[in-house]
Amino acid sequence: LLLEVVNEHNDKIYTTSWDAKEFGKLFLEQLQSRNLLFGELLTEFSKLIDFSDKKIIQRAAAVQALCCTHLEAGDGNHIDFQNFSSTALWYQQEILSLVMRVYCEDQLMDDLVGSNDSYYVEYVPSAIQDATKCKKDIEEKKITPSAQRAQSFEKLIAFLVDGLQEGGDYDVQGPVLKPLQSLFNKMFIRRGQTAVSVIGDMTRATLLVKNEKDLRVIVKRIEEAFPSIHGKEFQGPSEVGVDTFLHQVFKMKKVPESDIIPYRFKANSSQKKKMDKGEPPLYYNFNFFDGIPEYHRVGTTEMFVAFELQIGLEAEVNGLRGDHVSYEEGRILNAQPLLKAYKDVHEKSSESHVSTTAVPSSLTEKSESQDDMKLIAAVLEGNFSNCRYRALGQMEIDGEGTAPISPKRLCLNNKRLNIWAGQNKAVILDGPFELDPSRRYSVDSMGLNMATRICGISVGLFAYFGPYVVQISALFLGRNHAEEVSLIKPGVNFLTMESISMLPPQCDGVVLVAWGEPWRAGEGSVTWEELKESDYHGMKLVLNQYEELTE
Repeated sequence: LLLEVVNEHNDKIYTTSWDAKEFGKLFLEQLQSRNLLFGELLTEFSKLIDFSDKKIIQRAAAVQALCCTHLEAGDGNHIDFQNFSSTALWYQQEILSLVMRVYCEDQLMDDLVGSNDSYYVEYVPSAIQDATKCKKDIEEKKITPSAQRAQSFEKLIAFLVDGLQEGGDYDVQGPVLKPLQSLFNKMFIRRGQTAVSVIGDMTRATLLVKNEKDLRVIVKRIEEAFPSIHGKEFQGPSEVGVDTFLHQVFKMKKVPESDIIPYRFKANSSQKKKMDKGEPPLYYNFNFFDGIPEYHRVGTTEMFVAFELQIGLEAEVNGLRGDHVSYEEGRILNAQPLLKAYKDVHEKSSESHVSTTAVPSSLTEKSESQDDMKLIAAVLEGNFSNCRYRALGQMEIDGEGTAPISPKRLCLNNKRLNIWAGQNKAVILDGPFELDPSRRYSVDSMGLNMATRICGISVGLFAYFGPYVVQISALFLGRNHAEEVSLIKPGVNFLTMESISMLPPQCDGVVLVAWGEPWRAGEGSVTWEELKESDYHGMKLVLNQYEELTE
């Protein structure tokens, strides 16, 4: 992919109204920034588990993620990861891309207008900025969330403490952002065991209540306002299916005067002993989405993003914090049994100076062991495919434009678009085009024609996902752009820099959306109606179709 991108793709990608780079050069810059960031994150993790061989960690994490149901460690068996040359670069890039997207999407929520230096820069799809922003924030050890996120916590707390006085009856700590390192640890290392589908604490705050009577008032307020989420086991997307989950969230009740969607209220795990003795808990977790169940998918990994307010009696919370132990070596390695088995064997071997024979898995028969070795090598090299689907051929969609109206569906992975749509800064440019929800689709190519005199806007392909939409690809149109603009070409998505662009499951439609403040060179600003009438000249979308096999 690297050689193909550098040698074959010279499309201009605009990062501001004036600045454009050939995609091949931008790809190399992004890859370098990502590799530097990954190196820093992995180095800190290796220190955390007191294991310095980072290549072994990379191999073990990738194999654990894809082969955890087949390969087992224990009874002295382990995989000798030194026997493999590849370090699963595909898995490294997949998880790192997801970490950056999850982190940056919410952090960029304040960037809704341009600056004096580059008026339109904030309309550039935010994924272009991910690597640079993450590198900067990790250097600055940033934990401050966006102002937009802080305001959502303020609205929630105001609802809960109505009638109480801050400072006298309660205090608030935070909100604080989940550090990049913590996010990386959770997603890269622990994915195989936990299959995390919702990160419930991307930003967290704590409401410290001074006396138990007031705490009970707050708890009762939550129970009465949201009876369906109290004390019940949360049924996430992995339990009920993503499409069902999205429709359930869409119908959920919101906190008054806000877009906050509570989905779980439960006693903190530290309260188990109290509850076992029949005592009421003094410490709770309140998890919520803000407006939408934010969603990101990179490669084979999907993630929803939510936020958490911890509510507790001040004395109880402070006492527990004194006893709290953060991520420790044993807890992490228990989530990575293949890595733990390797580490244990080699530490014992080093201590006794005795060579240990490695067994690829718990399977001991030679033929099966050889099959396991082939499986592991294929996983590390990325030499595998999804056999659940059968290709059905391609589907072509030609668009000629539609009356520009604001998108009605909220977007799950471009949250600023939802705000701009309400400000008449986003419109449907073409579509919607209906699809068969029983099939799966990937985008082979997506292009559009726009007069070169138009600038100051981004154009993106969006797919229906439950009652929402998700962004598949998008590009900014700067000054003097080409008339024919490609968002996706066979083998490369110019925004995500992935080779495969899948539409979500049960997708029944796609739509072309534009956002920003359209400007016509030599004339000034124009309306969306004028742009559609004189400057937009159609689009062409080619989809690969698949059907899911029953066996």
